[in-house]
Amino acid sequence: MQKQYDVTALGELLIDFTENGKSAQGNALLEANPGGAPCNVLAMLEKLGKNTAFVGKVGNDQFGRLLKETIESVGIDSGNLVIDEEVNTTLAFVHTYPDGDRDFSFYRNPGADMMLKKTEIEPSVIKNTKIFHFGTLSFTHEGVKEASEFAVKCAKDSGARISFDPNLRDPLWKSLEDAKKAMAFGFENCDILKISDNELQFFTGEKDFDKAAAMIQEEYKIPLICVTLGSEGSRAYYKDKRVCAEPFLQEKTIETTGAGDTFTGCMLNFILEKGLDDLTDEDLKDMLTFANAGAALITTRRGALKVMPEKEEIIQEILTSKTAAWK
Repeated sequence: MQKQYDVTALGELLIDFTENGKSAQGNALLEANPGGAPCNVLAMLEKLGKNTAFVGKVGNDQFGRLLKETIESVGIDSGNLVIDEEVNTTLAFVHTYPDGDRDFSFYRNPGADMMLKKTEIEPSVIKNTKIFHFGTLSFTHEGVKEASEFAVKCAKDSGARISFDPNLRDPLWKSLEDAKKAMAFGFENCDILKISDNELQFFTGEKDFDKAAAMIQEEYKIPLICVTLGSEGSRAYYKDKRVCAEPFLQEKTIETTGAGDTFTGCMLNFILEKGLDDLTDEDLKDMLTFANAGAALITTRRGALKVMPEKEEIIQEILTSKTAAWK
């Protein structure tokens, strides 16, 4: 059966308030950037010509309306975005350090994204997708956790591939043991795992990334694991293969918000086009290289959802890097 959507994602949709200079009085100026990891991933996929849908919840407030308009403007189907009449849209305040790394403060007690209910999930949209993508932020509270587990079951029952990115945010968990349980649920149910170096260490307690990835691969039998290593590039673990790709370091890096999501969008695009059954070392290298280049470009821009790179920009970044290396 032909499926309507290439990728459907469930999770948080929020406003990232990011620092953008200082006022005449010396106060920090904050820019309201539409964000949330799942929709960042979908926005990148839309740039690459894929058809996407989002399942989530925002408040009936100015930020919720802005987010709905924003995801529609980049092409994401918003038909399953629920509007909460009582709880406000979730907000995140992002502090950026000199090296581009970030620290988050969330206004989410409660926030609309965590109020999504199982009864508000429309199974047909999830069953009508090739890949279903989710993370752990939709497991921090019982109601949205139940909704998320139901959505994953719908996706698996329909034969969709399952993509998982933990996207761990420590401040949102009452207990980090609960965070580990949510990660384990994702590992148990996914076919494609994107995980960062710090998340890998957090879950396994192992500092050697190869050993840590092998532990997860052995226990959970995940076909494809991609580990992002920040300024060290990325690695893919597939069957008995281990492939590495170099980073595309940027002189004009502003912040790293959305870098992992851009990587994930590029990775899922590759899987949609190549499949997941018989990838070669060259395939994996090409996938990681393209994803690394896309992730590098987003670090030169404020926010992510509205400013994802074009396919041509990513290709040019790769070609420019190869030319520089040759010289």
